[in-house]
Amino acid sequence: MRKQTLLLLGLFLMSYQFMKAQGSPDYTGGLKFKFNEDGSKYLRLISWAQVQANYNTDETFDGNGNENSKLNFNLRRARVLMFAQINKDFLILTHFGLNSLTSTTLSPTGKGDGSQLFFHDVWAQYNLGENHTVGGGLHYFNGISRLNNQSTLNMMTLDNHRQSWATIGLSDQFARHLGVFAKGKFGKLQYRVAINDASASSLDSRTAVAGESAVYNGRSTLGSKDSGKAFAGYFDYHFFDQESNFLPYKVGTYLGEKKVFNVGAGFFLHPKGSVIDTGTALSPNLEGEDVSIFAVDAFYDAPIGDDGAGGAITAYAVFQSNDYGKNYLFSAYGTGSMVYGHVGYAFARDKSKIRYQPYASYGTHSYDAVDDNRNTLGIGLNAYMSGHNSKLTLEYNNQKFGDVDINTISLQAMIYL
Repeated sequence: MRKQTLLLLGLFLMSYQFMKAQGSPDYTGGLKFKFNEDGSKYLRLISWAQVQANYNTDETFDGNGNENSKLNFNLRRARVLMFAQINKDFLILTHFGLNSLTSTTLSPTGKGDGSQLFFHDVWAQYNLGENHTVGGGLHYFNGISRLNNQSTLNMMTLDNHRQSWATIGLSDQFARHLGVFAKGKFGKLQYRVAINDASASSLDSRTAVAGESAVYNGRSTLGSKDSGKAFAGYFDYHFFDQESNFLPYKVGTYLGEKKVFNVGAGFFLHPKGSVIDTGTALSPNLEGEDVSIFAVDAFYDAPIGDDGAGGAITAYAVFQSNDYGKNYLFSAYGTGSMVYGHVGYAFARDKSKIRYQPYASYGTHSYDAVDDNRNTLGIGLNAYMSGHNSKLTLEYNNQKFGDVDINTISLQAMIYL
């Protein structure tokens, strides 16, 4: 235990020195190639990496009965995003990378599934006037809640609340659907809506059993005519400063750079997305069940005192109702309800020094299929060397569900340029 603690401390100090050297308080983000003098025609390139050291305080074992190492490393995200505009009326965006590269997903020559780059987003969009846009492709204009549209560049917590990415791998490709969308605003009310093709493959590859719960693979079981389309939307009202909706990625914390208070509501509907067997073992009868998810949420981010002299507060809360079909339960997802929230306080800013932000998060998820709730607790600290462009995050996370009680300490180093 002492060796692992010393190693974690050493990693923290090494990461601190490295990332402090990269500090750029006047950095505005991204490499921009201008195609004309005023910069209205351009290509912008953004790259980021998140590297983690995770320490599991509990003993776990592999499939051969061998005890797993308590300390493990994870290339959580390695991404490149670029978008170009040669006319103010249209834009193309491309986003690719990999996620969660660990010792179990590495391959000898880098050709294994776990070590492959893939497209997260590829879409084109067209402006219809000043405030409204339509587009299509592999996109991230999701419904349900702010966290289902979360940017991974500026989260306040170590990572997003997993259950808030409510369809990841079930009807989409890593929280992205293939379809068409519209987004825009009416005054202080912003909107995004989409009609998508549901994925023909699903992480839930189970077969529906007579008299038992639903499974989420309606598209592959019932076909595209009955179960091929999914519908999503999210609407939020901006009481104070207006957030940009130029791109779909919602900011996790502004560190008091804005005064934001938004209230939102959203949905996801997938008719006959799930399948249930209403027959018998000898005479199965597969029927589709609608998947419907609704949420309401609120986000607050504001400086305290004049120009943030008293620091800044970030707070978020969401209630989400999940219906994946009768007694559905798969991994962290299930028919029931979820309440989640987090709050953080960033100490007064001084661009010449590190800025610290302690935070706490808590979520509880109930399921119709079982009596136990899934409860998650996170307590963490962000150290910003150059805003979100260079930061360290140290977090303790506890997850309880039935007999499962997982305690993890994580240290993440992130740089984006």
